[in-house]
Formats: sequence, C-alpha cells, structure tokens
Amino acid sequence: MPPAKMAKKGKPAAKPVAKASPAAKAAGGKPATAIKTAIKAAAKPAVKAPAKVAAKPTPVAKAAAAPAASCVMPTTTGLVRLLEDDGTIQKGKDPNLPKDVLLFLYEQMVQVREFDRRMLMLQRQGRIGFYGPILGQEAATVGSVAALEARDWIFPALREGAAAMMRGLSLTEAINQLIGNGADRCKGRQMPCHYTFKEGNYYGMSSVIGTQMSHAVGAAMAARIRGDDVVVLGYLGDGATSANDFHCGMNFAAVYQSPCVLFCQNNQWAISVPISKQSASETLAQKGKAYGMPYVRVDGNDVLAVYSVTKAAAERARSGQGPTFIEAVTYRRLGHSSSDDPTRYRDEAEVKAWEKKDPVDRFRTYLQKRGLWSEAQETSFKEGIAQRVNDAIAAAEKNGPPADETLITDVYGQVPQQLKDQLAEVLSLEGRRVNEGAFPL
Repeated sequence: MPPAKMAKKGKPAAKPVAKASPAAKAAGGKPATAIKTAIKAAAKPAVKAPAKVAAKPTPVAKAAAAPAASCVMPTTTGLVRLLEDDGTIQKGKDPNLPKDVLLFLYEQMVQVREFDRRMLMLQRQGRIGFYGPILGQEAATVGSVAALEARDWIFPALREGAAAMMRGLSLTEAINQLIGNGADRCKGRQMPCHYTFKEGNYYGMSSVIGTQMSHAVGAAMAARIRGDDVVVLGYLGDGATSANDFHCGMNFAAVYQSPCVLFCQNNQWAISVPISKQSASETLAQKGKAYGMPYVRVDGNDVLAVYSVTKAAAERARSGQGPTFIEAVTYRRLGHSSSDDPTRYRDEAEVKAWEKKDPVDRFRTYLQKRGLWSEAQETSFKEGIAQRVNDAIAAAEKNGPPADETLITDVYGQVPQQLKDQLAEVLSLEGRRVNEGAFPL
C-alpha cells in the first residue's frame, strides 16, 4: 500500500488500511463517559504525538451512538463492572447500547460457546488434533472485539478465535483450519486453533508466549507514522506478563505513544501455573503504571463493562493519546487445551465458584430484564446455532487432505529438480500414511 498522502501543513491524512468487514456489526455506541475520563486522566503527555485524526464511522454500524453512562473510577485494586453476577445492571451504569448491538454480542457469545463444545467433541473423536477452549471467557473476547472499528487490527493470543469469526471468518473455514485439510489456506502447516484471517485484519497467532505484544505495538507505531486512522488491539494472557516481549511491548508502546490497546485476559491459570506464581503485584493492571500508561481492571465476565472500557481505550488511542493496558479478570473453566487435565492442579470448588459468574447467563438475564429476550426465543435460537455449527462441520469434512505436491510447490515458485525427485521417492514409500492425523500435543 503506498504511503498515506500528506495533507496541507504537514498533517497526516486519515486512511483506513482495510475495507470494513461485513461481520463487524457491533461497532456502534459510545463508551461510558466516566471510564473515558478516568483513562484520559491517567495518561502522560504524548511524545511527539501526531496531529489528531478524526475517526471515520464504521460503514456497517447500524445503530446511532448510545447515550453515555457513568461508571466506577478505575483504581489499582478496583474492578470496573456494570452487571452484577445475577445479571442486574448497577444503578445509573447502563450504557444503553442499541438493541441490535446487544443482540449481536449475545449471539456471538452463544455461538462461540456452542462451537467450543462441538470442537472438543471432534477432538475427542479424533476428527481434529487439538483445541483450546474458551468456556468462561466469552465476554472478554466478544466484548473487546465488538468495541473496535472494522478497519482496526487484532493481534490474538490463544483464545480469540471468536474475534476472527466476528470479522467474517466462516465457521466452515475455521473448521478447515482445525482439520488442516485441502481447503485450509495454511494446508495444515499452522497449529490447529491458530486461525489466520488477513481479510478481517486478524493477525495469525503464534504458540510462542507474548511475541504478539511486540508485533501489535510495532504495527500500531507503523500506523501512527503513516497517519493511518487505525487502532491495534493486542491480546495476552496472564502468563505472558512474565515474558520478555511483554516488557518490551509495554515500554515501546508508552514511549512512542503507540495507538494500541493491550488487553490481558487474566484467566487465573497459565496452563498449570496460578496467577500467584506469575506476579507478586496486587493486580496485573497496575503494571501499566510502571511503564507510564493508563491502566484499567475490568470484570472480564461482564460483556457490557468490557465493551465500554475497550471502546474508551480505542477512542483514546485513535485520537493520538497513546496506549492503554487493560486487565480483564475472568476464568478458564476447562483445561488450557484438549491435552490438559486441570483436575491435576486446581480445586473443583474454585471452578464451581466461577460457574456462578457465567458471562453468558449473566448477560442473558440482563437482556430478559430489558424485555429484549425470552425463554421461547432462547430455545429456537440455540437450535439454530447448533444447526449452523453442524452444517459447517459437514461442509469442512467433505474436503480432502492437502495435495502432496503443495509440500514443495507452496515454497518454491520454480521447484528444483532434486526436490521433485525427493517428493516422488517419499510418495512411493509404503505405510507413509500410518500416522496420518496424529498430533504431538
């Protein structure tokens, strides 16, 4: 893409990096005013900040901006939340998002939960090799992604596959990538559950812990230099706060006022390592203070609070005021992956306690209290989503394995003769498919 043209007097002209994704329906709605004010107050002055660029409205946003609502001032140990555990909205804190935005949030949370359930079943049946479940963290992922504009970029960690689907990745293509079949754009060469979806401004994730932090901050720095009106949302888990890239990313983001939102999904466990062994800090959020950037601690099981906090941080970044560090306090109710047995390292009573804070149940109760949802709707709705997932599975499993020759043709434009000879030799070996479908994890 050519460099952004410079406006008069040297001011950068806003230029989106990608067309709006048809699936990003929930970009409407202003953040809570008090949250935005609190984040702004915590920010240090920008270092050579670019001229303020006006954000263009997302073309797919159907609803008008929602009225602002007040919210608790974020503190080191405080927790921003709008919904109680029983789904009751706290007095005076309803962000009053448009109905279609609220229903979109709920649809995506329910869909990823059903997708999760079915993919774990496929893995146990040997139909896919590996899966990393999101159960319990739906609100943190869906609420934060929905707060962005379609042109913004997403740098995922592990449990943000729903973000790609919200940006337009079809369920069938997601399953193709889990299977690693011939219709998989990576031909089975990317780790399962590590989706790739460039069209939705969704960066391919890596298994290496924390590396996406530096990538996200760097991409946002590039957008700032180019004058692109883009915000980058970079995800990490609580375990990534112990990785070198976390410290490098945080420091560069703050020093260079990178237009990014760094979003930590603190699900309490980095595989088998509890948060108490990851950090001695009272909270993870306060680590933002050490690097000189605003920080917010939010209830990650409250989709309205997550949406509002992320929206405020994104608008702040877009206006040239730099990064924000968000800690979303949530919980991973299943294993780290389909290869993990969490009963070996944590108490089931802890899991039961978090089940009572279920993000989907909490939000559904809120919708019912608003008169936007009913039990009758719930039944047909879940049946429809289950059928949607079943259809995607059937479509994906019709695709055969990647063509053998792609092993070399996807690497070389002109394949050397010796590689052609080697491939022919391998294809002639007996029993070469004996371990087909096996996965080391």
